[in-house]
Amino acid sequence: MADSIEWTNASPDDIVWRFPDNRVKWGSQLTVMENQVAIFYRDGKALDTFIAGRHKLTTSSMPGMVGWLQKKIKGDVFEATCIFVSRSQFQGKFGGRGQTSDLAPLMFHGNFWFKIKEPKIFTNEVVGNQNAFTTAKVNDYLRSFMNERIIDEFAHYDMQTVFTQLDETSLKVKTNVRMNFERLGLELVDVKFEGMDTTEQYRERLFWLKTGKVEGSHLAGMETMKSAAESLGKSPGAGFGAGMGFMGAVSGAVSGGQQSGQAGAAAGTKFCPNCGTALQGAKFCPNCGTKVG
Repeated sequence: MADSIEWTNASPDDIVWRFPDNRVKWGSQLTVMENQVAIFYRDGKALDTFIAGRHKLTTSSMPGMVGWLQKKIKGDVFEATCIFVSRSQFQGKFGGRGQTSDLAPLMFHGNFWFKIKEPKIFTNEVVGNQNAFTTAKVNDYLRSFMNERIIDEFAHYDMQTVFTQLDETSLKVKTNVRMNFERLGLELVDVKFEGMDTTEQYRERLFWLKTGKVEGSHLAGMETMKSAAESLGKSPGAGFGAGMGFMGAVSGAVSGGQQSGQAGAAAGTKFCPNCGTALQGAKFCPNCGTKVG
């Protein structure tokens, strides 16, 4: 039976800790360190919360617990779980595989940073509901939660949008995840994608969707860009920035190929506004199918 309750050996990486003894004596001394919160939890619900300082556990300092027990207190001992929560900033990792709206495989990984903003909500939604009374279990749950939210959000975009509008899509993903973290009592400080990739088959498809049909002397240059496309996501540093650089280089190569091809075409020839292919009087582009007239 505990008459002194304290989390004395917390490390910088510890998020949550459960005091090992559930039998607590009225009048016990509770010590809460700076940047910690102590919450008494019973029967699936967070009741009384204590911030940093020294606290004597009495019926007046624990109204939630007294109300929960319906004032039917016998003797000087009650049963409850004391959970300590750190309010420091923590780093987590995520990574998974999903699909875009056009069913292209999408692999991703990265890091996220978070704080516990509402300890009672966090205790109810994560610690209690998920039985995550240790830092390891909290980390496992948040990693899974993060992956699910990212997969759900990227599924709203096609492959070309994901890889050619990375700033916009990543911002929307972060916003969606941040809102979902608030439901858990968490503040999502930042998210950083370290890698984004698809399979070789879809990498080539992405390349040709972006570049269109290229012939003649420009083929060698396009093969070089194709090789660049195949390397997307393979290096440890390949992430959003690398993807943007790749797509910018492809765009430049396409622009150069289109201008050169157009300069060599007969006067009055119309070109597809999407991929630059000569139309030769057609109402639909023979290469990409865009309607042009």
